[in-house]
Amino acid sequence: MVILYQLERTWGIPNLSHFCCKTETYLRMADIKYAIKATLPLFAPKRKLPYIEDGDLKLADSRFIIRHLKTKYKDLDAGLTPSESALSLAMQRLPEEHLFWATMYSRWQYTDANWQVNKKAIFGVMPPIIRDLAAAYYRRRIQRQILGHGTGRHNAEEIFELGMQDIDALSACLGNKKYFLGDQPTSLDASAFGFLINTLGCPIESPLKEHGLSKDNLRNYVDRIKAEYYPELRQQQS
Repeated sequence: MVILYQLERTWGIPNLSHFCCKTETYLRMADIKYAIKATLPLFAPKRKLPYIEDGDLKLADSRFIIRHLKTKYKDLDAGLTPSESALSLAMQRLPEEHLFWATMYSRWQYTDANWQVNKKAIFGVMPPIIRDLAAAYYRRRIQRQILGHGTGRHNAEEIFELGMQDIDALSACLGNKKYFLGDQPTSLDASAFGFLINTLGCPIESPLKEHGLSKDNLRNYVDRIKAEYYPELRQQQS
């Protein structure tokens, strides 16, 4: 059985890590049996989550994990044409390499209120002294990453403007379809859901979230996938 290592569940969403949520969603969409063990990036290979154990194999990074799951278990993309596969790859890069940084800015830098919500979710289980030191260390580290990526060199209005363009592109690509590439889920949907629910469905307030919620098709898409593949989360909220 696959063991998935990721952050603790919180906020009524599968995971506050976009990439952990992406990986678990692929496992559920592909109906692959797995178990979850909660951990922190400090204890992970490459110091990042998620990672998996599958027998003697230990593998980090959602892209390599899903490649392994496709090869050994089930490939959700097996029926795609070459052009659809190319579109899938390009559309996954949009949230993973661009929209991601706008959401990270929202959580770690935009407002103190957002930071306190984020801090409690990630570091709240730690003793107070360790919690504050660890939170401050990781906040500085991630802010440097946001700056190094280039996103952090813009002001808030510019950052959210760029993120809204990503939201618009995802909304236009989805259109009225059930999934991004038709009637069946693919790896693109696992990725898109992981990033959209972490933009629209978490208690981090920003113009980016408001813009995303204004897109009826994206909001319905997130609600539909959450209800179908994570019914226990809806039960917890009711």
